[in-house]
Amino acid sequence: MNSKVFSVPTQNRRTHYWVTFAVLSVSVASYTLMQSLTIPVLSELETEFNTDQNTVTWLLTGYLLSASVFTPIMGRLGDAYGKQRLLVISLAALAIGSLAAALAPTIGLLIVARVIQGVGGGVLPLAFGIIRDEFPREKIGGAVSVVSSLLAVGFGAGIVLAGPITSSLGFRWLFWLPFIVTATAAVVAAVVVPESPVRTPGRIAILPAVLLSAWLVALLLGLSQAPKWGWGDPRTVGLIVVAIVLLVAWIRVELTVDVPLIDMKMMRLPGVWTTNLVALLLGVGMYASFGFIPQFNQTPAANGYGFGSTVTESGLILLPSAIMTFLTGLVAAPIARRIGPKTVVVVGSVIGAIGMFMMAGWHDEPWKVAVSNAVIGTGIGLAFACLAGLIVAAVTPAQTGVASGMNANIRTIGGSIGTAVMASIVTAHFLPSGFPKEIGYTAGFVVLGGALLAAAFAGLMIPSISEKGIEDKLEQERLDRELAVMSA
Repeated sequence: MNSKVFSVPTQNRRTHYWVTFAVLSVSVASYTLMQSLTIPVLSELETEFNTDQNTVTWLLTGYLLSASVFTPIMGRLGDAYGKQRLLVISLAALAIGSLAAALAPTIGLLIVARVIQGVGGGVLPLAFGIIRDEFPREKIGGAVSVVSSLLAVGFGAGIVLAGPITSSLGFRWLFWLPFIVTATAAVVAAVVVPESPVRTPGRIAILPAVLLSAWLVALLLGLSQAPKWGWGDPRTVGLIVVAIVLLVAWIRVELTVDVPLIDMKMMRLPGVWTTNLVALLLGVGMYASFGFIPQFNQTPAANGYGFGSTVTESGLILLPSAIMTFLTGLVAAPIARRIGPKTVVVVGSVIGAIGMFMMAGWHDEPWKVAVSNAVIGTGIGLAFACLAGLIVAAVTPAQTGVASGMNANIRTIGGSIGTAVMASIVTAHFLPSGFPKEIGYTAGFVVLGGALLAAAFAGLMIPSISEKGIEDKLEQERLDRELAVMSA
C-alpha cells in the first residue's frame, strides 16, 4: 500500500489559533515539567519508599525509555489518524500516569506510573503538527519557537519548582498538580482543538515499531546504567551492541515495508539530518547540565566546592536559566527573520558553550553559578527555539509529526549520552567524605561546553533558508490543502 497524503474536509468555523496555541503550550509545558520534577527529590523518594538508589533511579530511566519509544510512534499515528485525537490520548496518558503516581503505595507502582506518563511524549510532535496545520504562515515561526523553548524551560522549571512543592505540600503533589493540569488540558483539547486537515493513510506496520522500540530501549538502558556498571562491563557493551544490530535491522525493514513508520528518505534530507545532529549535541549539553548542577550546588562547602544548598535554594540558582530560555524563545522568531534560523542556531550554540565554560572555571560563589546558567539558558533557548521550525520546513505536512517526534527523540538520546558521560567523569574520583572531587565537575562542564561548540559547527551544515522562505513554503502548502479540500 502506498503512503499517500490527502486532506479531510474541515469545519467551516474553526477554533481561533491562539486558543489552540494556549492548549498546546500547557500540554508541552506539563510534559516537560514531568521530565525533571523528580530529579531533585530522588533521595527523599528513596527514603520515603525504603528502597535503594539503583531502584529509585528507575523513576527517571523508566520515564525516559517510555517517552523515547512513544514520542515518534505517537507522532506517526497522529499523521495517519488525526493529530487532535492523538493529542488527547497523549494528555490522557499523562493524566492517568500522574494520578497513578500520586496514589502509588510502592516504588514499583510509582515506576509503572512514570512509564505510563512517558506515553505523553507524543504531545511534542503533535503540537508542532497542529501549529503547522492551523496557524497563519506569519505566525507559525513564532508559535513553534515558543513551544520549542518550553522544552528547555519546562525541564529547568521542574528542577526549580520541585523543592518548594515538596517542602510545602509533600512529594505527592509533584504528581497531583500535573494530574489536575493535564486532565483539564485533555478535556479542553477534545472540545476546542480542531482535527487535522491532513492525513497520511495506510496501515502502520508492526515490525518497524517493535524494532524501533527495541533498539531505543537497549541503547538508553545501556547508556543510563553505564556509569554504575562501567563502560567495559559485559552488560553495557552487550546492550550497546544489541542496540546497533537492532538499529541496522530497523533501517532495513523501514526501507522495505510499504508504509514505513519512519521514512528513511526523509531522514536523509540535508535539512533533517543536520538539524537532528544539532539536536543530539544540544541534548548532550542541556540535559546533563540540569542533572548535575543541582548536585554541585548541594555539595557541602566543607568539600572545597559547592554551597550546601537545599533543594529549594539549588533550584533558585537555576532559575535564571529557565527565565532566559523562555525570554529568548519569545524573541527567537523575530531575530530569525532578520538573520535566518540557521544563524540563530549557530550563535545560540556558541553562547551556550561560553556559559558552560564559565560554569567550569567560575563557580566559587552562588551568584557566579547563576550568571553562568543565565548565559547557558540564553544560548540553548535561542538554538532550541529554531530547531523545530527547521525540521518542519524540511518535510512535507504529512511528515511533520514523525519528523519532529524523531527530532525530540534524538534530543533525549543526546541527553542520555551526556548524562552518562558526565556521571562517569564526575564519579571517577572521590574525596574521603564520599563526595566527588571538584575536578570531576570542572572536567565534565568543559566536555559539555565542547558538545555545544560541536553543535555550532554542525549547525553550519544546515541548509540555509530564510524565515520568510519557511513562511512562503508553509503558505503554499496551506493553499494546496485548501484546494484539495475544495476539490473533495
